[in-house]
Amino acid sequence: MAYDAIIVGAGYAGAVSARWLAEDGKTVLVLEKRNHIGGNAYDRMDENGVRRHVYGPHLFHTNSKQAVDFLSRFTDWYPFEHRVLGWIEGQTVPVPFNLTSIEKLFAPEKAEHLKQELIKAYGMECKVPILELRKNEDPEIKELAEYIFEHVFKYYTMKQWGYTAEEIDPAVTARVPVHISYDDRYFQDTYQIMPAEGYTALFEKMLAHENITVRTGVDALDHVCVDTEAKKILFDGEVFAGDLIWTGLVDSLLGYRFGALPYRSLEFDVRTEKAGFQPAVTVNYPTPAEIHPYTRISDYGMMMQTPPAGYTTAACEYPYAYDGNAEKGNVPYYPVFTEDSKAQYSRYARELAKIPNLHLLGRLAEYRYYNMDSMTERALEFCRGLKH
Repeated sequence: MAYDAIIVGAGYAGAVSARWLAEDGKTVLVLEKRNHIGGNAYDRMDENGVRRHVYGPHLFHTNSKQAVDFLSRFTDWYPFEHRVLGWIEGQTVPVPFNLTSIEKLFAPEKAEHLKQELIKAYGMECKVPILELRKNEDPEIKELAEYIFEHVFKYYTMKQWGYTAEEIDPAVTARVPVHISYDDRYFQDTYQIMPAEGYTALFEKMLAHENITVRTGVDALDHVCVDTEAKKILFDGEVFAGDLIWTGLVDSLLGYRFGALPYRSLEFDVRTEKAGFQPAVTVNYPTPAEIHPYTRISDYGMMMQTPPAGYTTAACEYPYAYDGNAEKGNVPYYPVFTEDSKAQYSRYARELAKIPNLHLLGRLAEYRYYNMDSMTERALEFCRGLKH
């Protein structure tokens, strides 16, 4: 069969694009290397009756009505406001670090003084990146900033990324700012919801269209070849004139010609626990690796609309440097943003831009981080602008 588009990857970038193009009358082939759809959002029911997010917690939150409206065609939702606690000096306090955190960690008189200083400097309901807070010249605020950096960001960042906070792109630490507020929710977005039947069911419905063919367990590189000099795409040895939307590892498409791009990976120690074994869905451990080698523990049962009463499923999260051939850490999760890696990616992007019907889309292909909502918006925007 001749296809109008080939999409590599059945995560958000690939599935949203496939659905949009199919409804636009295009025939679409989706190739997915894993034996399931949904990318890292894939979930399934386990032996405890818990819907486990196999590749780590996925919490849908957004201010985008466009993203919600599109995805709502394929799922119902239930409200879910995520809360995270951090293990700091022997107790758990809200993360992002906020005014409640200060009250729990400092003596009442000092806590009140520090809160007033922050409010005076930045105002209530303000979110301040930790690197910005550390630049404040007020000695008391600066001292507090150093305390927060030491106990919330420093070791967590080193464990998660393998770099210090100063060595990576400031946008990384800016994702979890200091929140001058009593709002203990991890997110403050308008929509904080979870798919009623899980993410996998959402993807199944999204890809269920007569113009979409999905093949799982298929390595696209066994079928797709790009020739940047001839500016051509080959599919099973024949020139492919349609659109190739590549959502996989961008460096693999060129045989790692400019070297392998760095990613961070994760491994999960999945365990059965008594329901309510920890006080929040997720507890972070921003401690040195010799104290806690993992970064966080999440309770998947607490993410469900009806949490289990007896036993639940939890996962302890261990970061690794990505290595596709390793026993552990062989799934690429997060691009590592350094000046060198960004320059390296630019070389790949420039080379692949020589092929007019090849399109890079998504976290791995564009070498940038996307939340689920922003990836949905990006894919819709891309498809609308695609020239046919």
